[in-house]
Amino acid sequence: MAPAARAAKTFEYTAIGPDGTTRSQRIEAPNERAVAAYLRERGLLVTAIEPVQNTGLNRELKLGGGRIKPKDTVVALRQLATMVNSGLSLVSALTVLAEQTDNPKLGRVIREIAGVVENGGTLAEGFAEHPEVFDPVTIAMIRAGEEGGFLDQVLNTVAETTEKSIKLRHTVKSAMTYPVLVLVFAVVVVIAMLLFIVPIFSGIFESLGSQLPAPTRVLVWLSDGMKVAIWPVLAVAVVGGVWWRRMKNAPRVRAFIDPKKLGAPLFGELARKMALSRFCRNFATMTRVGVPVVHALDIVGATAGNTVIEAAVKRVRAKVVEGVPIGRAMEDEPVFPAMIRQMIAVGEDAGALDQMLDRIAGFYDDAVESATASLTSMIEPLLIIFVGSIVGALLIALYLPIFQLSTAIG
Repeated sequence: MAPAARAAKTFEYTAIGPDGTTRSQRIEAPNERAVAAYLRERGLLVTAIEPVQNTGLNRELKLGGGRIKPKDTVVALRQLATMVNSGLSLVSALTVLAEQTDNPKLGRVIREIAGVVENGGTLAEGFAEHPEVFDPVTIAMIRAGEEGGFLDQVLNTVAETTEKSIKLRHTVKSAMTYPVLVLVFAVVVVIAMLLFIVPIFSGIFESLGSQLPAPTRVLVWLSDGMKVAIWPVLAVAVVGGVWWRRMKNAPRVRAFIDPKKLGAPLFGELARKMALSRFCRNFATMTRVGVPVVHALDIVGATAGNTVIEAAVKRVRAKVVEGVPIGRAMEDEPVFPAMIRQMIAVGEDAGALDQMLDRIAGFYDDAVESATASLTSMIEPLLIIFVGSIVGALLIALYLPIFQLSTAIG
C-alpha cells in the first residue's frame, strides 16, 4: 500500500528509475522513512527526500481535490482508452493522464498505478491497490481485458456502465430533492413557531387570565417541551448522523436495514428496481468482456447495493457451480421476478446472456424513471397538504383564544 493511504505529511522526492531516468514527484506519508521504504519497494534509487510546507494555497488546493467523484473516474477511463487505442504504451498513457487530470487526488492515484505497471505489474493490480476508487467490477473487467488483449474496449465499456449508473442515481436524487426540501422546510417552520412565536402568544394568553382551549393548551405544552428538548434532540441528531455515516456499510447494519428498504411502502419497490438494474447491468458487462460466469457472480451480487440480493446471488452461484443453469437456479429466489428468470434462461439457451441482461437493465432503468416520476407526482401534493395542515393547525390553535375572547365581548 502506498504511503498516501496513511497520509500525514507531504514530501517531494528525487529518485533514479530502473531505466536510468530521474524523476521528481510529491507523495504523502507519515515520515521520510516510509517514503524511502515505499520507493525502494518499487526499485527506485532515492537521491533526495524533502518535506513540503503546506501553505494556505496548498491546503486550499488539497481541499478542492480531496474527493474523487465517479464522473472524474469516467473521464479518466475514457481518456486512458483513447490513448491506449492510439498506440501509447500503458505507462506513458498513465503518466500523461496523471498530469492532465484536474483532480489532484486522482492524479496521485494514477501516478501510483503507473508505478505498479512500470515495475512489471498489471493495470488490474494497480487498480486493485485503490479499492476506494475502483470497484471490484471495474478491476475484474480490466483484468479480463488485459488477458484478452482488448483493454481499450473494456475501459470504454466500464466508463459507459459507470455513466449509466450515475445517470440513474442522479435521476432519483433530482426527483427526491424537492420533496425533501419541502419536508425540511416544514420541520424548520414548526420548530421556529414552537420556540419563538408560541411563547409570545403564551404571554398574551396568561395576561387574559381566562381558560385556554384544549388545542392551545396542547400547543403551549409542546412549546415548553421544545425549549427543554431542543438541545438534546440536536445532540442526538448530530451523534446519530456521525454514527450512520461511519456504520451504514457495516455488515450488521446493512443486514438489518436492507430488507427494510425492499419492504418499505412506496419506496421499497423503487429500491428493488434500482438494485436489480445495477445487478443486471454489471453482470451483462462482465460476461460480455469474457469474465467467467461463476467469477462474475462472485462479484456482481455485492454491486447491487442490497444484502438481500447479494445473499440470493451467492445461493445462485453455488447452484451454478454444481451445473444448474442460471435461470433455473434463480427459481428459488423470490427477489428475482419471473421476467428476469425467464429472460436469463432464454439468453443462456440462445448464447446471448449479455444481451438479455442488457435488455433487463434497460427495462428497469425505464421502470425506475417512471416509478420516480409517479412517486414524486404523488408525494408533492401530499407534502403540500401536510405542510399546510400543520401550519394551519398551529395558527388556529394560536388564534382560537382571541376568537373566543372577541365572541365573549361581542
